[in-house]
Amino acid sequence: MKPILVSLVLFAAILILLPSLLVLPYGTTYTEPAPASVANKEKEKKEEAVSVAVYRSEKSETMDIPIEDYVTGVVAAEMPSEFNIEALKAQALTARTFVVAKLTNPPGNLPSEAVVTDTIQDQVYKDKDQLQKTWGKNFEKKYAKIEEAVNSTAGQILTYDGNPIYASFFSTSNGYTENSEDYWENAAPYLRSVESPWDVDSPKYEDKISFTVGEFEQKLGVTLPSDGSIGTIKNLTEGKRVAEASVNGKTFSGREIRDLLELRSSDFTWQRSGDSITVTTKGYGHGVGMSQYGANGMAEEGKPYSDIVKYYYKDVAISEMERYVSNLTAQK
Repeated sequence: MKPILVSLVLFAAILILLPSLLVLPYGTTYTEPAPASVANKEKEKKEEAVSVAVYRSEKSETMDIPIEDYVTGVVAAEMPSEFNIEALKAQALTARTFVVAKLTNPPGNLPSEAVVTDTIQDQVYKDKDQLQKTWGKNFEKKYAKIEEAVNSTAGQILTYDGNPIYASFFSTSNGYTENSEDYWENAAPYLRSVESPWDVDSPKYEDKISFTVGEFEQKLGVTLPSDGSIGTIKNLTEGKRVAEASVNGKTFSGREIRDLLELRSSDFTWQRSGDSITVTTKGYGHGVGMSQYGANGMAEEGKPYSDIVKYYYKDVAISEMERYVSNLTAQK
């Protein structure tokens, strides 16, 4: 009886071990695969290691800020927190792309080895204390929403032909965005004019500003004709803004007039009545890249952030920033 029992025990053991013997090659030790959360944590650690040297203008000092904290502070400062979460995500991509481009090619002309300032010279950035003062009792709710938008796009940037783009943005269009060369000197293939019909609902869509004839002449350095006229708008850009205008024989670009008169947009018309000149503008900002109110309009129609950025920036890809900043983390 004992030999039979021993045989039965051995047979049962073989049956138990057989699946492992069939699956595992000789000499291999089975280990449990790492869960996806581990890989995500490793990615987050690399991102946290990337910091941005920001020149804080109020304190006149440079501070190193973790990149995702920096992006959160930019989105909070640059876009209304009431906007749709998908629009806020699109803004997070523009902010992160902008600073990654700066990190990979530092300007070298800022104080204290800063990479960016916290002003409109680059992107406006506000820390938690500043936002607390601005938002008051609504701080926690608003900040949480901004954080959600940033965290859900963490590490993502916009690239064209394998390089981070110049992710310019502005408040409100006149119904179209501008080709980059129609406002700045250089043509960028991803900064092309597109329709942006959602902006008509922006509170900043139309504006009027008045000047006396003397103020107008002084600002433009001209003398207006005695016949009561102002000047002629000679041609428009593809984005329906003023390309050139002539005032009593002196030619200006639309941007020059916008800057000299401090207008909201280079889409303007003017009207003279006695000693008063009223200038009406449509849109708010330079008009190149992503319209913030347009992005929110798209988001309200159900478009995800990926569609929004690919609409305003032509032929771009959403890429991981790690490959562009890995050498920076290695140095830390």
